[in-house]
Amino acid sequence: MKPASSDAIPPTILLIEDTPALQLIYRSVLQGAGYGVDVADTATDGMALFAKLAPVVVVLDLGLPDRDGLDLIEDILSVRAQTRIIVITANGSINKAVEAMRAGAHEFLVKPFDESRLLNAVKNALTLHALTLPALTLHASGRPATRVPAARGQQSVTLPPFMGSSDVMLRVHSKIASVANSMATVFITGESGTGKELCALAVHGTSARAKGPFIALNCGAIPHDLLESEVFGHVKGSFTGAISDRPGAAKAADGGTLFLDEVCEMAPALQTKLLRFLQTSTVLPVGSNRPQKVNVRIICATNRDPLDAVRRGHFREDLYYRLFVVPIHMPPLRDRGHDVIEIAGSALTQFAAEEGRIFDGLSGDVVDLFLRLPWPGNVRQVLNVIRNVVVLNDGGVVTPAMLPEDLVRASEGPSQQAPATPLRDPEEPALEGLLGRPMAEVERIIVTATLARYSGSVPKAARVLDLSPSTLYRKLEGWGKPSNS
Repeated sequence: MKPASSDAIPPTILLIEDTPALQLIYRSVLQGAGYGVDVADTATDGMALFAKLAPVVVVLDLGLPDRDGLDLIEDILSVRAQTRIIVITANGSINKAVEAMRAGAHEFLVKPFDESRLLNAVKNALTLHALTLPALTLHASGRPATRVPAARGQQSVTLPPFMGSSDVMLRVHSKIASVANSMATVFITGESGTGKELCALAVHGTSARAKGPFIALNCGAIPHDLLESEVFGHVKGSFTGAISDRPGAAKAADGGTLFLDEVCEMAPALQTKLLRFLQTSTVLPVGSNRPQKVNVRIICATNRDPLDAVRRGHFREDLYYRLFVVPIHMPPLRDRGHDVIEIAGSALTQFAAEEGRIFDGLSGDVVDLFLRLPWPGNVRQVLNVIRNVVVLNDGGVVTPAMLPEDLVRASEGPSQQAPATPLRDPEEPALEGLLGRPMAEVERIIVTATLARYSGSVPKAARVLDLSPSTLYRKLEGWGKPSNS
C-alpha cells in the first residue's frame, strides 16, 4: 500500500526494537504498507523519539537492553494516554504479554509472526481509536474503487472492489447488494485468504451505515481474559493498569459496523455476553454498572465450519442462530476459474507502480500454470507470488522462470516431484520417546512441537490440535515458560 498521492502523509509508526535484523524486517513491512517508520533500539532513545514525534502507534519489543518494556509502556501512556502500543514478545512469555495488556498496551504479537499479523495489528490500532489516516489506494488496476468512510474523525479509505467475474463471485456480489441496506447480521465463511474482511467492508461500504465507523476485531488473536475489555471496554481503575476509560470495539462502532473475525474462537463466557449484547443493544464496560446503548450492525466471519463448532460444544447454539442470519460464503480461488488471472494482472499493475518498474503482463505459460494450480493460500497467496516477482525482477513479460521455485514445482504434480518428507522439528520426539512419560508432559511436548511446526502461530497450532486459541494461550501461560524476549 502506498499513499494515494505525493501530498498524502502516511501515519508515522515508532518502532522500538534492539535487534538490527528484526528492525530491518519490521521497518520494511511497515514502509511497504505506506507507513512512515522511526526506529529506536533502546528505551531511552525510544522515549526521546516519542516525545519528539508524538506517534499515534508504537510497536515495542518488551526485551530492551536498558529498561523493562513494561516500565516504558507506563511512561509512554503517562505522557499521552491515547497512544496505541503494540507489544512484541517471545513465544514463551505470554504472562508478560498479559501484563503488558493490563498495563495499557493495545495488542501483542508473539514471535514469530507473519507480516499480515503486524499490518493488521497496526491497522486495527489506527481504526479502533479513530485516528486520522490518509486515503490509501490499494490497487492500481483502473477499476472503480469502493470508498468506505472509517471511524469518526478519520478520513475515508479507498478499498479495492472484489475482482473476478466468475459465476460464484457474481453470486457473492448479488448477495452483498441484497443484504447491504438491511440490519440483518451477516455471517461470512471461507478459507483463509479468500477475502472475508473485504466482503465485510463491501457490505458496510454499500449500506446506509457507510458514513459510520467500520471496526474490525480478531477474536482469535486476543487472550480470553482481555477480550471482554477489547469488545466492551473498561472504566478507569477497573483492574490494575486501567489508567483511563477505554470505549471498546462495540462502542467505537456505534452508528456503523462491528466486524468480529474468527468469531468461533471466542471464549464461552464472552459468547454469553455477546448474546446479551445482541439482544439488548447495550454494552457494559468492565468495572461499570451503567449500561450504554449503542447502534451497531454485526458482521462476523470464520474459516471454520460454524455448525461443526456448535456440535463440538465450542460455540453456543443460541448464539449461532442469532448470528447466522444471512450467510455469505467466500469461495476458494480454485473454484473461481479465470478470476486468478484477473487478480494476478491487477496485482502486477499495482505492485509494479509501487516499485517503479514496468511489467508487460503474464506470458501464456504463466497463465496456463496459474489456472492449473490449486492455490491453497487463495488470493493472499497470489498477491505474495506477484509481489515476489516484482521485487526480484526488473520488468517485462512475467515468465515461469521469474516465479518462486516451489510454485513451479507444485504445478508439476506429485509424479514429477521428489517423494515428500513429513515436516519434523529436529527436537520433535518419536512415539517411543513419549511412552512412559506423564500425560501432562506428553501434552506439553505435543503442543510445543506443533507450535514449532507452524512457526509459533497459536491460531494455526490450535486449529490442528482442535483447541481454541484462547485455550492454547492459557496452557502456555500456565506452564510459565521462561521469557526470551
